[in-house]
Formats: sequence, structure tokens, C-alpha cells
Amino acid sequence: MTGKIYQIHISLKGSQPKIWRRILVKPDITLVDFHRIIQTVMGWTNSHLHQFEKGLVSYAPEEFEVEDARNSRTVRLNSLLKKEKDKIKYEYDFGDGWLHDIVLEKLLPLDKSMQIPGCIAGKGNCPPEDCGGIWGYTNLKNIISNPKHKEYEDMMAWLGGEFDPDYFDMKDINEMLKYPNYGCIWIE
Repeated sequence: MTGKIYQIHISLKGSQPKIWRRILVKPDITLVDFHRIIQTVMGWTNSHLHQFEKGLVSYAPEEFEVEDARNSRTVRLNSLLKKEKDKIKYEYDFGDGWLHDIVLEKLLPLDKSMQIPGCIAGKGNCPPEDCGGIWGYTNLKNIISNPKHKEYEDMMAWLGGEFDPDYFDMKDINEMLKYPNYGCIWIE
């Protein structure tokens, strides 16, 4: 894999319209580092447990004590994604159950002009943490799209006064990825 970069597509399962990111990463990063990158590019706050899945095998940090999971601190991304179109799943927040489909789209030649890791495309804002999964997020969007809704004021207060479901700032994401731990807000 020397001299190759992974182009990966991440999509939030069940989101309508689809929330997704296209990123560039080194193939040999650990799953823990890949988790941190996902947190930053998607907009999560790293406030909950997570796991990766390939087939029937789960991968999570050992201290999470996920039953039968392999330690994601010792597993490298290129041991799960080996060729184009290979897929894995990523689950964040076991309560809300945010499921992400991850696909290795392309193996690209390393180009020194690329920011690695980097976000090269995407669409949609990350749902707010603890809003109740996809169903809760759909409900939230319905409420905030109607200022006359009886829950509008409470929901906007809970959101801190504003939320744009279509917001996506690739430049901001790429700046965050330059920071230690890839800009991941909370380190486990």
C-alpha cells in the first residue's frame, strides 16, 4: 500500500436527504484514529461509545467492554478495507444508534498536494447529539421547519437558538483535521 491513499465515502444510514462525506485517509491508520477522523468530518462530539463492524466481527476500544469485540486500538483500516468497494459499518452512540455505511471508493496515488486526512466533498449537517437517532432527527427537522409548531420554541432553545440541516463547511472541517487527534473534540 506504499504510496496509496484511500478515498472513502461515509454516509449516515437512514438520513433524508442523505448526509455524507468523501474523505482521504492513509490506509494504515488504526481504527481509533479513523474513528476520530469520522467524528470530525461528520460533526459528532465524541460523547458516546462506538464500534466498527465487518461481517459478524465488531471492533471497539478494549475499555468499552463491547462483548466479543476486537480491540480497535490494534487494528488498522487496511486490514478491513483492502480493495475498492470493500465496506464496513460504523455505529456511534449505542442509544441513538447512528449507523454509518463506509465504502472504500478508490485507491489513489499519493499526491503531495493532498491534505491527508482531508474531506473533499460532502452534504448535510450532522444531527445534534442525543436527539433520538434518525427518527428523532426527522422529528426535530419537522418541528424547526414550522415556527408555528407547539414545540418550536423549546426545540430551538434546546438547539442553542439555531440549526441548519443543510449546513456543511468543508474548509472548516479540513482546518479541524490539522489539529492533534484530527480535531476530535473529546479524547477517550
